[in-house]
Amino acid sequence: MSYVSYLSGDIWHPYLPDDELLMCPRLRRIHILILAAALVGAGGGMPAFARDHDDAKRAVEAGEIRPYADILNVVKGKLPGEVVGVKLEREAGAWMYELRVLDGTGRLLEIHVDAKSGEIERTKEK
Repeated sequence: MSYVSYLSGDIWHPYLPDDELLMCPRLRRIHILILAAALVGAGGGMPAFARDHDDAKRAVEAGEIRPYADILNVVKGKLPGEVVGVKLEREAGAWMYELRVLDGTGRLLEIHVDAKSGEIERTKEK
């Protein structure tokens, strides 16, 4: 039986788990396995931003892509608004900068730019 608070007396609450259930070794193992699976699935131990940064740095150093600042200088006159987000992705073997752009009317656009040439490949509204 579980209680809302020991300070307020013995008030049983049906939605709180019994202390005995939490102490059951089998249920504890299941909870631990679920937590471990969630952690592994969430990034394999290394934060996604760290992997992304390392991948981008290696690609720039290898000459596979141009730095984001260079790409932004190439495309900023062609953009219909302000860049509010950016991701570097690999699509079909090619590196792409995915720019999130907020235009003057409040629409959010996703603009894919070739990370090597700086050419705008496609634009879609989000």
